Amino acid sequence: MATDDREETAGRGQLPAIDFSTFILSLSTTALYQMGLVSEPDSGQKMPPDRLLARQTIDTLEMLHQKTRGSLEPEEAKLFESLLYELRIRFVELGE
Repeated sequence: MATDDREETAGRGQLPAIDFSTFILSLSTTALYQMGLVSEPDSGQKMPPDRLLARQTIDTLEMLHQKTRGSLEPEEAKLFESLLYELRIRFVELGE
């Protein structure tokens, strides 16, 4: 890790350990950001919705969901299904 990266991370505090749940939560937050529903952490600004990028991120999560079916802990599976449901609803609410 470069010195600049360590300094940037140190300014934000400790990052959570990466496990499967934090990974899919991160991807879902990215999709919400791409839909213009979550503010950028540093500036507090929301980006205009980018349906194409958001759809790609949701599709990536759906692919991961299919590929990991049957191999997740029950809590992970429930979280994954809930996140996908919420993202799909939010995406449809964006409209065309």
